[in-house]
This record gives sequence, C-alpha cells and structure tokens, in this order.
Amino acid sequence: MNQSPIITPVTRRNFITTAGVATVGALAASRFAYAQGNDTLKIALVGAGGRGSGAANQALNVPGTKLVAIADAFKDRLEGALANLKSAQGDKVDVPAERQFTGLDGYKQAIALADVVILATPPGYRPIHFEEAVRQGKHVFAEKPVATDAPGIRRFLAAAEEAKKKNLKVGVGLQRHHQGGYLETIKRLHDGAIGDIHTMRTYWNDAGVWVNPRKEGQTEMEYQMRNWYYFVWLGGDHIVEQHIHNLDVANWVLNGYPVKARGMGGRQVRTSKEFGEIYDHHAVEFFYENGATNFSQCRHIRGCWSSVSEHAVGSKGICDVSGYSIKPKGGEGWRYKGKDKDPYQVEHDDLFAAIRNNQPYNEAFNGAKSTMTAILGRLATYSGVEVSWEDALNSNVDLHPDSYSWDTTPKTLAGPDGFYPVAIPGKTKVV
Repeated sequence: MNQSPIITPVTRRNFITTAGVATVGALAASRFAYAQGNDTLKIALVGAGGRGSGAANQALNVPGTKLVAIADAFKDRLEGALANLKSAQGDKVDVPAERQFTGLDGYKQAIALADVVILATPPGYRPIHFEEAVRQGKHVFAEKPVATDAPGIRRFLAAAEEAKKKNLKVGVGLQRHHQGGYLETIKRLHDGAIGDIHTMRTYWNDAGVWVNPRKEGQTEMEYQMRNWYYFVWLGGDHIVEQHIHNLDVANWVLNGYPVKARGMGGRQVRTSKEFGEIYDHHAVEFFYENGATNFSQCRHIRGCWSSVSEHAVGSKGICDVSGYSIKPKGGEGWRYKGKDKDPYQVEHDDLFAAIRNNQPYNEAFNGAKSTMTAILGRLATYSGVEVSWEDALNSNVDLHPDSYSWDTTPKTLAGPDGFYPVAIPGKTKVV
C-alpha cells in the first residue's frame, strides 16, 4: 500500500508565526549581567532551514546579540531565512553578501566570523560542524540530534571534551530541560513522589512530515539533502530525529542511559519511493542498569492514534510526565499550575546568560548520550536483535559518504525501480 506525500513544514521552531518578539526580548533583558567591553555577541547561523531560522530568531531576542553570518547548502534557503530574519529583527541582522556562504563547506568561514554559532543543518553534519566550531574556540547552540551513527557520536563526544577544556558554553536543543513544568515534575519524581520508578512509556506517534519531490537535473546528493529526513545518514530515521525528545526525558527521569535495547519496526504504510529508506514505525524496550524499562513507540502514519508524551510508573504511584501530574497511591494528587515560558526561548536565554557570566554550561554530553539512546533503538529495530549500549556505541558502521560535495555518491542509492533499500530485521548488520 502506497501513501501520497505529506507536504507539511517542520514547525518545532517556526519563528515566522512567532508573535511578541519585542516583548520576549524585553523580558529576557533582566536575566543578563553584561560582559565588560564589547557587549555585542556576534552570531553565525549554519543551516538556514526552519529550525535554524527559528533558533537564530530566538538567539536574537536576547539583548546584545547580532547575526553576522549565515551558511547553508542552498542559496534559496539562505535568502529566505535572511529575508524573514531581517523582517523580524531589523538592524540586529547584519549579513551582507560577503558574509553569506552557500555550498557544503561554507560553514568554516561563517564560524570564523562569530562568537556564538548555531548549528542547525541536517543532523548528519552536526559532528563535523561542532568539531570545527570547537576547534575555532566558539560557543555553540547545536540542534538535536547531534549525530546519526555511532562514529558520529564518538566524534561529537570528543569535541565536547575539547569544549569543556576550552571553557566553551554548549547548548543542545532538548528544550524540555528548560521547561518549567518538566523541571518541577521531574524534581518531584527524583525526590520520591512515586517511589522507585520501574517502568516508563514514551511516545512520538504522529502523521509525519514534509516531502520535496525530485526535480530534473538534481544530483543524488542534492536530492537526498533536500529530503534529508528520509535518509539515515542525514536524519537518523524519525526515532532519532524526533523521538529523541521523549527518550531524553526517560533518561532524565531514570537518572541514566539504557544498557541494552530490543524492539521491532518496519515500513507498512509509508512505502512510496519518496519516503527514502526509513521505517514508518518503531517499538523498542530500553533496559536500564537499575532494572527499569522504558517501553517506547514512534510512528509516522496518518489516521492513527497520536501522542507525544512520557509516563512513569513507580512503587508508590504514577506520573504523566508531559502532563505535569502525579498520582501517588492513597495520597493527594499533584498537578503543576505554573505558566511555562517558551522553552525554545529560555534555552537561548540560559546559554547566553552562561556566556555573559562565564558560568559552567555544557549540554553536549547529555545531548550525545540521548542521541545515542535513539540510535540504539534504531539499531535494535533495524536488526531485530538485542543490542547492548557498549556494542552500539563502539560500532564502526559508518553511514556517511567519503566526502561532501554535490558530486559525491551517497552510500545508499535507489535501485533500478527507484526504490531505496530498507533495513530487514534478521539480516541487516548494524554493529
């Protein structure tokens, strides 16, 4: 059964519809003690799609910031982002033609011009871009996930160690860590509100995202870049690209990372050529050292039950983590009644405050390990076998091409019928 493409935007950071920019900036102003000397922090945006544009807009909401450079693989993406950011932020956007970089290697020049770098390209590029930013001594905001395979995770972790040595501040786009309801709910769980937590359920079940039809004259590299969500080396599959948020919450609640995983998944409905090589559903059991289990689901199929949520079961009660509510056995229930600030904004407020005040701030390690959790889940579903954390992290299965140019041939190619090969449980090697 084939399903027609779903042409919908990624809206996680859709800044075009953001209202009240000036108000947000004014509210943020009181959070900062400005540095001595030149108070303006120069920002470079690497990756000018919807997420990158949104992240840049939120960074520019912070007082004392200016966008000075943009790099993107595609000129049309760069120009569109620049126009929208200028409309939203006015003089805080100062990116003349000589500071606009297109192609697959312009990121180095953009990084060199900034104090703070926003990394928001397709996730497969995150390790090399982060590595370069750290090499150049720049503070970083990196969108999640931070890699798509184990070699990329190891590279990212090595750069994170260097960032720590250099006292660089690193934020990662797992914004629930900056969301008041999550912070208060998980604090209560850690304080024993439902006793010892032995089970979690986490979900990212929804309809799916955009498709960009193939155009005449595109190289294979350009086509895959335009449709990065559907190619594992670029996006990691949706268990990595989206479900990472819920898996990160499970790790947070359970105070650790899984030691092994097993699961099943496949491609039942979204089987058309335009959906590349990814699955349309994954179901994984993640096992933790303390004996807890996270039962996880993610699905991209229309017309089905949808949920993006996390739930915990303990020896003394239950918790709807994403719903900020706790029901202890035989006790009075609790629900968070605070009003959350926009967590996408707060994560930038917090990063820039740490830069200004020279406070320790490095989310890179958790970002990498939660990304690795999602990769572990994908390895389990693609292979159909139980996979340990150690084996997954040490895997030398490298999904990436040997070089990055428009003429590069990716490792995954369509067959004569136009269909890309899809992982087969029981046969596909993942470690």
